[in-house]
Amino acid sequence: MTIPLLKTKLYIPPIKSDLLDRPRLVNRLLEGLGGKLTLISAPAGFGKTTLLISWIHSKEEKNRSSSSTLPAAWISLDEGDNDPVRFFSYLIAALRKIQPEVSGSTFDLLQTPNPPPDEILLVGLINELS
Repeated sequence: MTIPLLKTKLYIPPIKSDLLDRPRLVNRLLEGLGGKLTLISAPAGFGKTTLLISWIHSKEEKNRSSSSTLPAAWISLDEGDNDPVRFFSYLIAALRKIQPEVSGSTFDLLQTPNPPPDEILLVGLINELS
């Protein structure tokens, strides 16, 4: 069973012209790049998506002037993506945009008529990424 994926859900949105610049928060995200996890938490409408878009674009600008690059994967999710197989399919497709060889066997498991439990998919994906 192949799940059709909408490619536009994998595009990093452009910066809008009316963007409220948040340099302090963008700098905090840049400082956190060396850590294991950065969590952004706020109520709906408080600018989490806008902050991430600003951060990704500022990171790209800084990387143009240096020899290193830090790739970013993006997924725009909605209610229809609440299904684990659909979610994992989008996640793997987003990761493959920055690292094409990622998750071959996990993706193959998703395409079977009876995909394994979510925990098995997650463990397989994490193992392939490490």
